[in-house]
Amino acid sequence: MQRRSLLSLPAALLAAPALAQERAVHIYSSRHYDADRELWDGFSRSSGIRVRVIEAQVDQLIERIRAEGPNSPADVLVTVDIGRLARAKELQLLQPFPSPLLRARIPAHLRDDDDHWFGFSLRARVIMYDKERGLPEGLARYEDLAKPELRGQVLTRSSGHVYTISLAASVLAANGPAATEAWARGVAANLARAPAGGDTDQIRAMGAGQGRVALANTYYLGLLHRSQRAEDRSLAERIGVLFPNQADRGTHVNVSGAGIIRTAPNREAAQAFLEYLSGPQAQAVFAEANMEYPVVADAAVHPFLRGLGAFRQDQISAAALAAHMPEALRIMQRAGWR
Repeated sequence: MQRRSLLSLPAALLAAPALAQERAVHIYSSRHYDADRELWDGFSRSSGIRVRVIEAQVDQLIERIRAEGPNSPADVLVTVDIGRLARAKELQLLQPFPSPLLRARIPAHLRDDDDHWFGFSLRARVIMYDKERGLPEGLARYEDLAKPELRGQVLTRSSGHVYTISLAASVLAANGPAATEAWARGVAANLARAPAGGDTDQIRAMGAGQGRVALANTYYLGLLHRSQRAEDRSLAERIGVLFPNQADRGTHVNVSGAGIIRTAPNREAAQAFLEYLSGPQAQAVFAEANMEYPVVADAAVHPFLRGLGAFRQDQISAAALAAHMPEALRIMQRAGWR
């Protein structure tokens, strides 16, 4: 496998006719995980198709694809969260791939209604707490994070991060604008500190006593569990997990997925790659090597995640969630959730 930086591709590589003759698939990925190398290598071994990968932030990748136009070498966009995939579709960067295999393997709420992209792994966005201090009384739903009893006790990312926007969009879809704004104001008032850093930072801050509960994805707790650092593993053992809204709509999930670029010069290779991601070998990599939940029903979950317990997912459709995201961000900003 050959990996190239985003800005160092030679001009010759941008010639679509030449790329179309090469038995290869060109992936633009924003995932940045070492475990993904197992995905690329596994696909190459099983298919004989060479994998070329460019890694960068998703906004950079989207702008590059737009700038390259019909001469783009990109075949597949791989990224995290429905909102980013929906944006690529909205910009008409993706083409439909009506694969009966993917439709059969991937649940409807984890793929685009028009087959422009498909989810291949997910993380549950849960409420974490320190077992030594216990779960605050009366906490069972995302909506409960706005209760006055939690004043100064909630840790979370900024409102501008796609994970937060996606969660708020699910609340908006379920409860409507007025209730969502009241919820956002309540959460903002309950923050233990100004939002800073990623999910791991929220977990560490909680472990240090800065708050009672943290909104975070299960993936990050799994990485602490398997860390080489003893203090990380010890912290992971102290953290309890609440899967919110199990009595109603279910727990919100963030999806990693992929779609085929509209101008893909290696369309057949791209199709083969997407179907490979839904197969047992790739689903095992997502689960075992990267501590994510696989999306295929019969794929095994990592023992650590399985130990957190089974949960019911929010079944909101990808299209509905994406449609609510712009308003959800505006609501949080009005509510003072920075």
